[in-house]
Amino acid sequence: MVVVFLADGFEEVEALAPVDLMRRAGLTVKLAGVTGMEVTGSHGIAVKADLAAEDVDPESLEAMMLPGGLPGTHNLEASPAVQACIDRCVERGALVSAICAAPSILAHKGLLKGKKATAFPSFQKDLEEGGALLSEAYVVRDGQFLTGRGMGVATQFGLALVEALVSREKAQELRAGIQWQD
Repeated sequence: MVVVFLADGFEEVEALAPVDLMRRAGLTVKLAGVTGMEVTGSHGIAVKADLAAEDVDPESLEAMMLPGGLPGTHNLEASPAVQACIDRCVERGALVSAICAAPSILAHKGLLKGKKATAFPSFQKDLEEGGALLSEAYVVRDGQFLTGRGMGVATQFGLALVEALVSREKAQELRAGIQWQD
């Protein structure tokens, strides 16, 4: 199962575009509410979560995703449930993905040290301070970590998740089906 954690102030497109693509690829994807079962994005769009973040079983995670947005990123970072899931995914070698401001959460934990990564430009300093090898690419995978720059690359980020979790062929099939142009 893939869990996307949502906290009030999340960036809607960064969360929902990848969820849509992963579900199209046949993955089981659940939305976990950190700040309640109805979570309001940074642009006032309310989304109903499938389960509370506290109810996520870290052992069941094939992958997890952290969307950016403010104050959503800060709310995610302050969540003990999110922190526990990150820790367990890292221990188990499961995919941990974050986009926009959210890669800063991983950098603050020291998880990106020596890893290629990216983030929204105003959060790249957090990655550098955490020892990441800052990449100019919009979406970067280094081992079990997948990071993306921001809302404008949410579809590309979602396709990278599909490639990592299903296959390159499935990502290419979806790319053609949605008329995505690199």
